[in-house]
Amino acid sequence: MIDFSRPLSRRTMLAATMATAVGSTHVAGNAQPNGASTAGGASSNWKPTQPIKIVVPVVGTTNDQLARLVGPELSKALGQPVVIENKGGAGGNIGADFVAKSKPDGYTLLVGYNGPLAINQTLFPKLPYDPIKDFAPITLAVRAPQYLVASMKSDFTSAQDFIAKSKANPQKYSYASISIGSASHLTMEMLKQAAGIDVVHVPYRGAPPALIDLMEGNVQVAFLVPGNVRTYVGAGKIKLLATSGAKRFRSAPDVPTLIELGYPTMDAQSWIGFLAPAGTPQEIVDVYNREMVKILNSPTITQALHDMEYEVVAGSSRQFSDWIASEAETWGAIVKSTGARV
Repeated sequence: MIDFSRPLSRRTMLAATMATAVGSTHVAGNAQPNGASTAGGASSNWKPTQPIKIVVPVVGTTNDQLARLVGPELSKALGQPVVIENKGGAGGNIGADFVAKSKPDGYTLLVGYNGPLAINQTLFPKLPYDPIKDFAPITLAVRAPQYLVASMKSDFTSAQDFIAKSKANPQKYSYASISIGSASHLTMEMLKQAAGIDVVHVPYRGAPPALIDLMEGNVQVAFLVPGNVRTYVGAGKIKLLATSGAKRFRSAPDVPTLIELGYPTMDAQSWIGFLAPAGTPQEIVDVYNREMVKILNSPTITQALHDMEYEVVAGSSRQFSDWIASEAETWGAIVKSTGARV
């Protein structure tokens, strides 16, 4: 059984610390990794008769890697080609809007994450879609804390050193994010507030250009999920300063968490899931839920995701729907509290 209650409680504590009462227990305690959705997915027998498109709304990130892990297995399970299509831009809004306005026939799916589903409705003045009403959630897939990394060309020797030098030199340093409104963006805004520092935000369209500029020293720091940076850390091309979770990473047991360093609100996680357009028949959602939960919990895929430091949290479509609603409240409170803006 996947227990959603512990991370949700930590996130609720984080938002409460920021003086906004949020939190939800809608998804606590009942996720069944190998179960189907609540509408009886085990008996659904819909079969696709044409290729399936999975839209990734941010370029070159673990969202894309996840889609390309799941896609071939989904193709085998359903007997149709699965095409991965990148539609990046506007903090994930372009790709999300494309799927929201697609025909709800089961042939266009979204790889959704914090930004377009939980953060952007507060961060952007107006969205062309409604993150709650315009999608039919299929399943939450994975979640993970992030690495605080620094350029090898920076003079930071530790997270404490980065914070101290940033305090002494407001706006001297800059940080990269994978997009506006991503957890990569908001986690640094949280640290800016928690530590009383002022570093300049430089958003990119995905992880690859952000990493290039980080390695070149054009920006000094970033919060990125391990799957995007672990190779570069291992090769000595960027420095790993700290992590944003409640406990240390398996792959980096000597690297402290920001909570350990005295910032108790710094428990921030990225998450990714799969969705269809609203109005997609429940029978179709049930089939996708059943097959994706099986795929995500298969030994090969689970191991690949664990190697990327992701926790597999596949469950029912209803649980994912409640998770999105709760996360929208929580991240919205963080946006307002930090004063983050586009």
